[in-house]
Amino acid sequence: MRERGRKVHRFVPRTTTKPVRVLNYLELESRIRGGIPTATAQQRTALRSAGIDVVTTPWVGGGPVDAARSRLTGGRAFREYDLAHCNVVGPGSVAVARHAKRTDIPLVLHAHVTAEDFGESFRFSDQVAPALKPYLRWFYSQADLVLCPSEYTKGVIESYPVRAPVETMSNGVDIDSLEGYEGFRDETREQYDLDGLVVFSVGEVFERKGLTTFCRVAQCTDYEFAWFGHYEEGPAASSEVRRWVGNPPENVSFTGWMDDKRMAFGAGDVYLFATKDENQGIAVLEAMACGKPVVLRDIPVFEEFFTDGEDCLKCETEAEFVEALERLEANTDLRERLGANAMETAAAHSLDRVGERLTESYQRLLGETDSATP
Repeated sequence: MRERGRKVHRFVPRTTTKPVRVLNYLELESRIRGGIPTATAQQRTALRSAGIDVVTTPWVGGGPVDAARSRLTGGRAFREYDLAHCNVVGPGSVAVARHAKRTDIPLVLHAHVTAEDFGESFRFSDQVAPALKPYLRWFYSQADLVLCPSEYTKGVIESYPVRAPVETMSNGVDIDSLEGYEGFRDETREQYDLDGLVVFSVGEVFERKGLTTFCRVAQCTDYEFAWFGHYEEGPAASSEVRRWVGNPPENVSFTGWMDDKRMAFGAGDVYLFATKDENQGIAVLEAMACGKPVVLRDIPVFEEFFTDGEDCLKCETEAEFVEALERLEANTDLRERLGANAMETAAAHSLDRVGERLTESYQRLLGETDSATP
């Protein structure tokens, strides 16, 4: 049965003894760093807490080679699941999408990747980004539902245009994963020779994330600046990353990959995020969950989630960033007020709410026949 050209899935009633089984797939999971793996891990935590049976690989045997071998010997290539949810856009995810269409399995594609936020990341990414848009338009259009972390990203995706329903859903923040961050303060500061007011950022070191602004603002102040996160050193590194990481200002430290993110949030005092384009900003929510005052670039996506003067300070120019830091250093009450309000903002993005929203979306897709008319 089809409704207005869209696939309608057969609904199988569930019992308490057999929960819905969902594939939550992150292609190349062991090789990807940054916000997408964090968002995926948070989805899985939220879903399991909501009673959903989560499988993380579509392949029989655990990998595509094993799956191909199984298929060649007369077995199955894909594991059994009721709904597929993919978080990246590579060939493995394309295979999952095609399998879902062939077998009438509902397909959710998460729009963590856009052509706009791919720019200014790796070497040659600006040249690749325009060619990425037609591919993303085709890929996301296969979905029964496209999920976006923000209304901003939804607008970007719909402008391609994508021919699939598009809805927004916060990535959320795993507050429990940050428990005990305070205990890492002295150890981390000693390890990286940090003292006084520490302005910090967390995540992949990209120019799009505001690398040049971060370093230039540091040059205009006497504060310690630390960027906790992986950076490319090989041929994929952009010229800006090679320039600033290779020869940083005296008061800037690039730590590289952190085994425990709580080290960063324990050591830092003011979170500065001068990103030029973002789909939401999980690390911002993590900083807020730790009660840190946050200074952000004033870009459209942040209008949805954060309010200047209430739970953060927003800036447009380097001079404004410097002024914001000086205000925070001089005004303890302002730091404490912003931090307290930030914790309330983070609480509104709890994983309980993410789990509820995801479960509602899955049930709607699996039960679509109930509301369909022949």
